[in-house]
Amino acid sequence: MYESTRGNLSGQSASQAITLGMVPSGGLFVPSTFPALNWQDLQGLTYRDVAQHVMSPYLPEFSQDVLSDIVNVYADGTFDGLNPAPLISVGNFGVLELWHGPTAAFKDMALQVLPELLKVSLDCLALDTDVLILVATSGDTGKAALEGFKNREGTHIVVFYPEGGVSAVQERQMTTTEGMNTHIIAVKGNFDQCQAAVKRIFAMDTLKAQLQEKHLIFSSANSINLGRLIPQIVYYYWAYLQAVEQGKVSPGSNMNVAVPTGNFGNLLAAYYAKRMGLPIDQIICASNKNNVLADFFATGVYQSRRAFFKTSSPSMDILVSSNFERFLYEMSERDVQKIRTWYDSSNQGTFTVDPVTLKLCQETVFAGWANEEETQETISRSYKAYQYVFDPHTAVAMTVYENYLAATNDQTFTVIASTASPFKFSSDVLKALEGEEQASLRDEWVALEDLSKLTGWKIPLGLQGLDEKPAKTVEVCVPEGITGVLQRMFT
Repeated sequence: MYESTRGNLSGQSASQAITLGMVPSGGLFVPSTFPALNWQDLQGLTYRDVAQHVMSPYLPEFSQDVLSDIVNVYADGTFDGLNPAPLISVGNFGVLELWHGPTAAFKDMALQVLPELLKVSLDCLALDTDVLILVATSGDTGKAALEGFKNREGTHIVVFYPEGGVSAVQERQMTTTEGMNTHIIAVKGNFDQCQAAVKRIFAMDTLKAQLQEKHLIFSSANSINLGRLIPQIVYYYWAYLQAVEQGKVSPGSNMNVAVPTGNFGNLLAAYYAKRMGLPIDQIICASNKNNVLADFFATGVYQSRRAFFKTSSPSMDILVSSNFERFLYEMSERDVQKIRTWYDSSNQGTFTVDPVTLKLCQETVFAGWANEEETQETISRSYKAYQYVFDPHTAVAMTVYENYLAATNDQTFTVIASTASPFKFSSDVLKALEGEEQASLRDEWVALEDLSKLTGWKIPLGLQGLDEKPAKTVEVCVPEGITGVLQRMFT
């Protein structure tokens, strides 16, 4: 069963939590208890079978046959190669490549199964209605959601992204998505403004009533939806199984994970895996210049009202980390009154946690951040040292991991979650590898080819020929106009 982080809803089934997406009156769904799962029981299984074992306890009303069909996406050719999330040995650490799906980003790992999870949830609830999926994206979620939900019967999806706040490749990926049920809106603002607008819409009873007259209900494909979060737990189990198989970790010994994060979902999934019994010791939280999380772990003060920076790792350009509420719910020992107080709208995005909660946070997570210069330097240095190409997000995690290593000398085998192909940010990667002057002479599409020639790496299939595909006309609005856009489209 599932309950709200703010104590305002409990006893919800997995189908109810996935269909709603988020708690309508505020808060996020969390599991009432964490199932135990011994990694040893998964040895020798394929990724799809590991996924079924990890996800099944969270989805009790899903039959095993139905769940087996859902996770077959990991084995049907949707992901490149036989291993959808290979652990690559680089130096004395491992890189978990999570970008071998159709959009070349880690979001595919969950968003290729979420549409079916939602469909089955609707069937379980016997809801005779279409679903309107609202997505705020800082870059990668948008395309992955569009790809997952395009041409799905009974589904409409609208993606909001910050105008000028994503890479050229990310934007082109979204605007060239096929499907009569897909809509893309550029918002004159940043990701946090997009996300805040979507959250407000979920709580608007008048708009929900108008949509219900059209037999439409809201849901979300952001990581606020448990249907996004649960599949992400799987690849941490998969990383550990590969580390043991490769002899990097002695069976039963701990591994560390370093995760670049903005909305905290990918990192929260690692924490959930640890709660399930996976031998994870240190979880390393890596932020870019928008370092609200790193500051919190240092001081106990969450301060989202601060300067916002556009960086070369745009998927992390976030100041309001939605999933952090779920983490604080656990760190406060599920004290709903504390969560309500901290997330009261009167705080305007600023709060200070108590010393006991902060101490537990710091014991659970090591946090750091990397600026733009450090990120570029890490891409360059790592390529020279290992002949391995990091995208800017993964380079942030690598930088923070190196800082952690220097501070602690912890020799525990560490897995770095690689969240995107470097080709999604080829201009910035080439700038790091070749220098500012040469890189500035190329456009994004030439840079794709040049990065492939320089490194010998293959351009992911989903990024090939993007500049030649027909693009949708993108509507532009201000954050305050998002509600009006939806009313015009669907009411």
